[in-house]
Amino acid sequence: MEPTFYIAGGIAVISTALMLTRLNLVHALLYLIVSLLSVSVVFFLLGAPFVAALEAIVYAGAIMVLFLFVVMMLNIGRHAAETEKQWLTPGIWTGPVILGAILIIEVAYLAQGTSAGLGAGVVGPKEVGIALFGPYVIGVELASMLLLAGLVGAYHLGLRNAETPEIHHDAGTHEGRIDAGGDLVLAGTDRSARTT
Repeated sequence: MEPTFYIAGGIAVISTALMLTRLNLVHALLYLIVSLLSVSVVFFLLGAPFVAALEAIVYAGAIMVLFLFVVMMLNIGRHAAETEKQWLTPGIWTGPVILGAILIIEVAYLAQGTSAGLGAGVVGPKEVGIALFGPYVIGVELASMLLLAGLVGAYHLGLRNAETPEIHHDAGTHEGRIDAGGDLVLAGTDRSARTT
């Protein structure tokens, strides 16, 4: 089990470093997903399959949905969509696919074994719940406040006011002639004349 732990940990470190050094957002996202999946394998090896499943489902799965929401919220135009298509060349998938394939081989190897992992015992959902809402309840509440602040910030970043065009009255318009102190009768010469 120790070699698989070190391989998964190494993949986590490498993919995280690659994620931090990528200038392209799509490339960074791909390496971030590989990093989260490798951390999930590390949790499984340490005897926490519930936390490993949460890591894979919530983080690695929700990150893609979050990225989709951000793209929808920013409402990218045609030029940005064409630029994004240029980013998604087949070459950018090479690194994440190699690292992901190593993780899949590790998971297949672990599925054949019967031991729970390197940890002293298996940590189930009940123990996680007792720990989260027992001694670590302050940390959970602080994390929820941080997520709420992120939600409010995302709302304000995505909020777009409906632009109302300003009406400028120059001397050529009816209102502009009135504002300039012109004659009301002359100001209305652009309309049909009224007869009494």
